[in-house]
Amino acid sequence: MPAKGKYFFNETDDCRMSDPLYEKYRYTSQQHPLLLLLLFIAIIFWSTLIIIFFTTEEAHNHLAFIIAVCAALVIFAVMYLLLCIESLFRRWLTLFGVMIWVCFLIVGYVSLFERENDYQLWDQVPFFLFIIFTVYTMLPFGMRGAVIISLLSALSHIIVLSIMVSMTSQENKESILFQLFANAVIFLCGNLMGAFHKRQMQVASWDLYRYTLKCIQVRMKLKIEKRQQENLLLSILPAHISMEMKLAIIERLKETNDNRQMHDNNFHSLYVKRHQNVSILYADIVGFTRLASDCSPKELVVMLNELFGKFDQIAKENECMRIKILGDCYYCVSGLPVSLPVHARNCVKMGLDMCEAIKQVREATGVDINMRVGIHSGNVLCGVIGLRKWQYDVWSHDVSLANRMESAGVPGRVHITEATLNHLGKAYEVEEGNGHLRDPYLESMNIKTYLVVDPRSKQCTANNHLPKTRVNDGLKMRASVRMTRYLESWGAARPFAHLNHRESVSSDSSSSQGKQRKEIPLSSTGRQRNSDRSSSQKGRIEEDIYDEMMSTIEGLSSTNPWCGRSDDFCGFSLIFAEPSLEKEYRTIPILKLKSYFACASFVFLCIFLIQMFIMPKTAKLGISFGIVAVIIVLILFVCFAEKCMKRCSESWPFLRRLCAISEKVETMPLLRLPLAVITIGALLIIAIFNFATEGNKPANFTGSNDLGAATYPFGNTTQSCIEETYYAYCCILAFIACSVFLQISFELKVLLLSIAVTVYLIIFNTLQHRNLSFYGNSTRLFIKEPRITTNLYLVLFYITLILLAKQIDYYCRLDCLWKSKFKKEHEQFETMENVNRLLLENVLPAHVAAYFIGEKRNEDWYHQSYDCVCVMFASVPDFKVFYTECDINKEGLECLRLLNEIIADFDELLLKPKFSGVEKIKTIGSTYMAAAGLSVTPGQENSQDKERQHAHIGIMVEYGIALMSKLDGINRHSFNNFRLRIGINHGPVIAGVIGARKPQYDIWGNTVNVASRMESTGELGKIQVTEETSKILQELGYSCECRGLINVKGKGELRTYFVCTETAKFQEEKF
Repeated sequence: MPAKGKYFFNETDDCRMSDPLYEKYRYTSQQHPLLLLLLFIAIIFWSTLIIIFFTTEEAHNHLAFIIAVCAALVIFAVMYLLLCIESLFRRWLTLFGVMIWVCFLIVGYVSLFERENDYQLWDQVPFFLFIIFTVYTMLPFGMRGAVIISLLSALSHIIVLSIMVSMTSQENKESILFQLFANAVIFLCGNLMGAFHKRQMQVASWDLYRYTLKCIQVRMKLKIEKRQQENLLLSILPAHISMEMKLAIIERLKETNDNRQMHDNNFHSLYVKRHQNVSILYADIVGFTRLASDCSPKELVVMLNELFGKFDQIAKENECMRIKILGDCYYCVSGLPVSLPVHARNCVKMGLDMCEAIKQVREATGVDINMRVGIHSGNVLCGVIGLRKWQYDVWSHDVSLANRMESAGVPGRVHITEATLNHLGKAYEVEEGNGHLRDPYLESMNIKTYLVVDPRSKQCTANNHLPKTRVNDGLKMRASVRMTRYLESWGAARPFAHLNHRESVSSDSSSSQGKQRKEIPLSSTGRQRNSDRSSSQKGRIEEDIYDEMMSTIEGLSSTNPWCGRSDDFCGFSLIFAEPSLEKEYRTIPILKLKSYFACASFVFLCIFLIQMFIMPKTAKLGISFGIVAVIIVLILFVCFAEKCMKRCSESWPFLRRLCAISEKVETMPLLRLPLAVITIGALLIIAIFNFATEGNKPANFTGSNDLGAATYPFGNTTQSCIEETYYAYCCILAFIACSVFLQISFELKVLLLSIAVTVYLIIFNTLQHRNLSFYGNSTRLFIKEPRITTNLYLVLFYITLILLAKQIDYYCRLDCLWKSKFKKEHEQFETMENVNRLLLENVLPAHVAAYFIGEKRNEDWYHQSYDCVCVMFASVPDFKVFYTECDINKEGLECLRLLNEIIADFDELLLKPKFSGVEKIKTIGSTYMAAAGLSVTPGQENSQDKERQHAHIGIMVEYGIALMSKLDGINRHSFNNFRLRIGINHGPVIAGVIGARKPQYDIWGNTVNVASRMESTGELGKIQVTEETSKILQELGYSCECRGLINVKGKGELRTYFVCTETAKFQEEKF
């Protein structure tokens, strides 16, 4: 199976911040909506100025300014429409940004220079601060470009106004210098906070892009895994029960993860159903055993796969379902899962086609093989039993009769019962079969049989000379080589080929594959074909990921926090529709939270410097800032105590507790929210506190005598007006400090900013200060009343920061949403992996599965020869007597339920570490087949000493004894008296995977045949072994009792032994 997590790209590979896909993503998710937002704010601001312009009495004196504003309004409106209508203007985005910046600068400088000889250093400072902050946060510039443009904006304002004021103003140089310092601090604060904001948004955008891409990659791989899982499941089981078992596997995985009890009842699940009116076909290749003994492992696997692949193709053409392959025996059923009225005709046609195919092989290669086919019609129980190595199977007396019909058949003919003939009608000519003369069971059951006459038999004599020529051309080759060469031309699909493609490979495609492979030798260009296919497949997957990412980006453009609708969010509030996700978002750790407090501390320092430069140096000013400074320092100490005091905390318990609190600042909402509220609240209060507490000052006010004399840097005449102006600027900086808490609750920021702007507007519009005559004939913008301009800027920054916070909240929620989706899909992916692993383990041993599935997939034939493998057959002969079909046991279904319990308990024994080397091969009726020694790494077999090679023979004997003990426990609970008959043999075997539509792992060889005979000729309750196996067991300390010579079919007389189970080294455990 694929390694866990292999689908997650390396962050250093194939993913850079300069990727065009990321640029597209950043444009759609950030740059485009933020630019639209800025244009919207600017249009509203310009429109407000125009409305105020037409309501003023001296509007005609400010025509230059209003023309500039109107021109900017038209330009911004056109840009807004272009960006809304067509998103292809991404290429022009930087140009748009520069145009917007230039328009802002022009409007700002026109407002400064529209009246000659009337320049003030504090004029348009908030407007240029707005330009600087929006360049970082809303305009589509990179960090370097934003820094350059913002510095140009700030320096141009400072330099131009300092020159103009020094040339025209009557103020002393000290006052000019203080104002310039204050302006520099304001612009420095705006630059640093904007840069911090931009950096955090860049990192957030990159992280969100990575998670989005990861989520899409996992989703694409999940689709492939699902497709592979479906193909794999359908390669094991028919569709009508595969989904039921798949759901059972997933439920079992969930129970395992939740540490719940695996089974809620006393029985294992049974996936067996009864079907009536079907026809069962058994077919055996006569002469194949002799041919196989002359084959190399690869030749045997290729030969079986090509033969059975051809039979699968014939089965599909005749609407038959292949059930299982047993050695060289092939059996199928027609009428499953959907009943067919022509099921008997389908099976007969298939049997005739199989005989014809083998006849062509015989005539083309000269190899003496033939086909023996037996068919019977009746009822079956079909499904899967056991827990491991699932194989779809059928059971019933009718199935046993069909098997007898095959063994009593005639090579090259189709042998049918009278029941099948009755379903055929007059579709085929038949002749007497005389099956009762060849099988005593048929005679005892008084079964009348027939042989079907093939309509094609009269047309085959004319072309005999063609295959003879082929035979003569290859007489010098071995029979197995001739067979393999000829069968390759059939081009049967290889096992699990469908798992290595993105689409399911249907058997219809096998013919096209055959055409391609017909002229290609089996061992040639295989790796090249694999590499080309895997590279092209990887390219297609990358294309799919790109397309999916593009559609996701397009989806982002249609979903926005203002008017878009989404199934994940609830309207404008953006609250998650899923309460658990909303709770997760509210409690998610904020990794950069400490840097927010550091930025807020810097804003506090800037506010302090501004007020020190501009405001009178009163004791009240010092005390108020001192109190806030203590609060800020304590909060910083709590935030950074973990890093600063870690070494000292070992000896000071108080510091140790403080460090523990510091560690929780980023992760505990109940701690971080109060700290954030205190910090933001302190800044919002200190920005206006000293202005609000001044009250109405007399004309000669110089400070309170009891608190010390105040120092006025600008003189009493202008002081009040400049104070009010810079207090407003401090309030704007406090707004910006609130905005740098990017991931703090949006509702909390809205609440704090709303309270603050309300209080500020009340203070600036209700408290009366004298010396307002300072403004004289000077106006700010074209507005004669300066407090209206202050109100405008406060509202401008308030609206801008609220909308920006809304957009940031949307990003943060989107990040949380994608991480949640990624987590869920990752869990689904892991579940799919586990299900695939379980399915694959139920088809192949682990070392064989790695050959077909995973990073290094192989599409060549799997075949492996082993020198020493121990094979065991264990049957419950009494089950055949126990099995009856009547209404009481639901026509045999309850009998199969007991067999399912027996096989499932046998399978559970394989979970014990002691039997980890035992591999279940399959079940045949009530016979259980297993082997030990197949997990040895190929090539290392010969390097093992004989003692290690023979150890698995002892393990197999112990496993056989454990099966007996397990069956005894079942007998006690079910009040039965079943006994096992076990046969064991060891020696060389050939292992391989055959079958494309239903791949099946199997082993072949004389060792397997003899082990089967050891079981069939054995005795109940005993383990029968060959003489060679008994010698090894005696060396391992087991006692064996000689049975004597017995006649073994195909082997003559063999001396066999019974293993004395009462003296075995196996210590009985609690079963």
